[in-house]
Amino acid sequence: MRKRTWKGPGGEPRDAWVVDYVDQQGDRHIKTFAKKRDADAHHAIVGAAVRAGTHTADSKSVTVAEAAELWLESCAAAGLERTTMVAYQQRAGVHIVPILGALKLSQLTAPLVRGFEDRLRRDGRSPATVRLARRSLGAILADAQERGLVAQNVVYSLRKNRRSRRADGNGKLKVGVDIPSPDEVRAIIAKLSGPRRPLLLTAIFTGLRASELRGLRWEDVDLKRGELHVRQRADRYGNIGRPKSEAGERTVPLPPRLRALPIRQSPRMDDRLGLGVAVGLGVVIPIAIALMLLWLH
Repeated sequence: MRKRTWKGPGGEPRDAWVVDYVDQQGDRHIKTFAKKRDADAHHAIVGAAVRAGTHTADSKSVTVAEAAELWLESCAAAGLERTTMVAYQQRAGVHIVPILGALKLSQLTAPLVRGFEDRLRRDGRSPATVRLARRSLGAILADAQERGLVAQNVVYSLRKNRRSRRADGNGKLKVGVDIPSPDEVRAIIAKLSGPRRPLLLTAIFTGLRASELRGLRWEDVDLKRGELHVRQRADRYGNIGRPKSEAGERTVPLPPRLRALPIRQSPRMDDRLGLGVAVGLGVVIPIAIALMLLWLH
């Protein structure tokens, strides 16, 4: 660090403090400060980061918004599903970029990330949303780290498990709070009517995900043996795919209440759509109608 002096346009003396250092890659960087105490603080921080191999100069870094775009491009190139891409885009565009987008990655610190979480909570975001936004920010930094745009991932340096799982929105589900109680389920069933009743009953008694319900075919339902086979799923956009894991392909027993439903296949509609969920009175709910039940997603 050194002091630089010069004369202004009117001949008045001027001075500044210059921090001149070489990073861990051997590249030289210079940063000027008006006050010595600010230069001293920056010199101490940079020196420790260079020794630890975690320093990235602002000139080598990009903004959080730019890094988010690069991350989303990587996700799209990896062939992630449309629903996953939409969720990632929403987290980046709605939660991360409006707050941190203008900052350089090199300027991010653990206290800044904690402040980011606190800001989301003050804005009324749920604990689960805060957790997912933090996770996506960590993924953005990990992608940038692989590109050489930042030397450390400050999100991953945060203390793990600093809150209880319940406080972070990822604890054990509580009956009557997170999921309906048995009495509430019975009340829901008592009110079910119309062509969607068998679909909703299937959701209640089998625990299938919305995408699995949308992916059901007639060949997956065996009423004689009382079994339902999960072999594929359909996202809210109608894209068909296999379950995400081997455990996702499974056989689910049908309770007597479902086996007794008055359903039969409608070959004409099933052949035309190729996909649907069985309902009463001899019809098949097409995917377009099932997609309307977004609350099941």
